Amino acid sequence: MILAQNNVTTMGLLPEWLDPQHLLSGLTVPVITVLCLIIFIESSIFPVLPGDSLLFTAGLFIANGSIEAPLWLVCVLVTVAALLGNAVGYGLGWKVGPWLFRKPDSKFFNQKYVDQTHAFLEKHGPKAVVLARFVPFVRTFITWIAGIGKMDPKKYFTYTVIGGILWAAGITALGHVLGGVAFIRDNVDAIFILIVLVSVVPIVIEYLKARREKKHEAAAPVADMDATQQIPRIRD
Repeated sequence: MILAQNNVTTMGLLPEWLDPQHLLSGLTVPVITVLCLIIFIESSIFPVLPGDSLLFTAGLFIANGSIEAPLWLVCVLVTVAALLGNAVGYGLGWKVGPWLFRKPDSKFFNQKYVDQTHAFLEKHGPKAVVLARFVPFVRTFITWIAGIGKMDPKKYFTYTVIGGILWAAGITALGHVLGGVAFIRDNVDAIFILIVLVSVVPIVIEYLKARREKKHEAAAPVADMDATQQIPRIRD
């Protein structure tokens, strides 16, 4: 079945080759195959792809009948694609990481960066892995960082499954539910720019919180030292 192009309109903010409607034009089976392939690639090695918009538009097309496939089946397939992509990205980071950091004096690839990444993921790993799913570029690189930092595989894959379901299946289902709303249907690109901005907010909050805690920890020893150096007043 050929997808109906006139059922959904966008603001044209994306180039044609990245336009979700352009990518989801064609027969149902090839369309779903392309959708899953793009989700896999974006989740593993190549961040410059419109994963959010594709998932949302796919749900919208299922709702209006342009894609003749059950919503549950598409949700399962895109979730599996996202999880496989994360597994590949994690594996590449795990294997390639030692090669990247084998030069101890490298300006960018230094062993201390591996240690810092490992410490960061041990502290913020679960939240970082889940939240990263909803932030373009970050959702690709977090898989590499987790692998390079040797994040505990059990912990990583537990939370990447949670994030994958919430992102891939969740956004597809959201597009299906909201597909009947005219304003959303006619402004898909604008809606996803807003979603990206909202998605970044938790990351910014975490960054500011960590920065504040770091300043507090740095100031604590100074305060303690000043207290110990105080000379008690001698009573007459």
